[in-house]
Amino acid sequence: MDNLLSVVTFLPLLGAAILAVFLRGSDVAAQRNAKLLALVVTSATFIISIAIYTQFDPNDTGFQFVEEYEWFGGLKYKLGVDGVSVLFVLLTTFLMPVVVGACWLVEDRVKEYMVLFLVLETLMIAVFCALDLIMFYVVFEAGLIPMFLIVGIWGGQNRIYAAFKFFLYTLFGSVLMLVAMLAMWWNAGTTDIPILLQHEFASDNFAIAGITVVGGLQTLLFLAFFASFAVKMPMWPVHTWLPDAHVQAPTAGSVVLAAILLKMGGYGFIRFSLPMFPVASDLLADFVMTLSVIAIIYTSLVAMMQEDMKKLIAYSSVAHMGFVTMGIFTLNQQGLDGAIFQMISHGFISGALFLGVGVIYDRMHTRQIDAYGGLVVRMPAFALVFMLFTMANVGLPGTSGFVGEFLTLTAAFRANTWIAFGATSGVILSAAYALWLYRRVIFGDLIKENLKSITDMDRRERLMMAPLIIMTLVLGVYPALVLDLIGPSVGALVQQVQSATAETVQAAVSKVSH
Repeated sequence: MDNLLSVVTFLPLLGAAILAVFLRGSDVAAQRNAKLLALVVTSATFIISIAIYTQFDPNDTGFQFVEEYEWFGGLKYKLGVDGVSVLFVLLTTFLMPVVVGACWLVEDRVKEYMVLFLVLETLMIAVFCALDLIMFYVVFEAGLIPMFLIVGIWGGQNRIYAAFKFFLYTLFGSVLMLVAMLAMWWNAGTTDIPILLQHEFASDNFAIAGITVVGGLQTLLFLAFFASFAVKMPMWPVHTWLPDAHVQAPTAGSVVLAAILLKMGGYGFIRFSLPMFPVASDLLADFVMTLSVIAIIYTSLVAMMQEDMKKLIAYSSVAHMGFVTMGIFTLNQQGLDGAIFQMISHGFISGALFLGVGVIYDRMHTRQIDAYGGLVVRMPAFALVFMLFTMANVGLPGTSGFVGEFLTLTAAFRANTWIAFGATSGVILSAAYALWLYRRVIFGDLIKENLKSITDMDRRERLMMAPLIIMTLVLGVYPALVLDLIGPSVGALVQQVQSATAETVQAAVSKVSH
């Protein structure tokens, strides 16, 4: 099948169009039909995307399943995946049926809700498959719109504030990225990503208004891309939109935001910043790693002080994304393997934690930690599932959370021992806030009257959690599923960065000697 990627990308959009055009009414039957159609479409997309996994050749470090068509104005529609992006496509298609399952109790404007999630799925898959700069930018930015509407319409009390904060933060960063993309187009004469990956952007120092820019054009382009991806990750200090967005977003919106949308920043760093601006990446690696460690320690301390469960998990996500950026900028194989693994693993774990909060929120309509206690008495199944994901979030060996953290920490130790020391203390803090949350919500005496009639997880909720439990445990025990797939592509990328930086150093030395 030559156009497998296009089918996987646009099938959710086709489902959204069918929903929007043909589904009428807002009675109970129409609502159920909308949810069922969305579930069928997302499940079909996942089943078709498995073919990408089975036909993918890990030893081929180039792009596979490439499709290329003329678009307009000299721009191209070009899709393809390599070892770095293939897993993100699968993560997206895997999680979307679970997300639709999380929407099952929504009764307000159900059709529109499902349409937005299906459109969002198409845009998220397109981000990971796009092989043209401008196309990447269009789908990268367009993903803001459905998320903005999901938070702004179906969110909590302060939803308008949270939606606008999310939108403006992300948009500001991306404007700089657009300017950088236009500069790259002007410099290289193409927007084709595979060609740009081979193009050498100038790294000679030059002065602007008496200030010397070390690393030249590469540094400026790197910083412009960094502005966008750092907000998307989000990195400290531009992370403040995330806790607000999570608290206000509906459960399904939180799952998508934590599990997939945060990964776009990390993916951007690996796809653009490292291979296209290797000299700048090398120059600024210590700076990014320092920011990552601050994020890990600071957000873990802030998480300990939270009263709202969602806010606590949101801060924990920022800390975990700190491990990802630290792993990426160690610029070695271990670090990059660990960073990609951490992103995939975090997708399952944080998604499950937000689903868990959604389960008890649906029953009690509060997310305050103090409102709970002693749930193990009435909800033993929930207590077990929540314990598994709390432990996975801490990084317990045997769960996928351990592998990613361990790899990034060992890589950081090779790159800079102080950075590794700081990040390791973050692991201890993450254990503190996660276990404290668990103790306050699940253990203790069941004193509160309103909790005495609470019911355990029903069949739908167990079915939602089951795939996430399986993946967390399988990847914890057998990480080769991911690492063997990404290894060759990551190895080629590391080699490319190292040879580019070695050449620059050589050139600088020869200049000095002459």
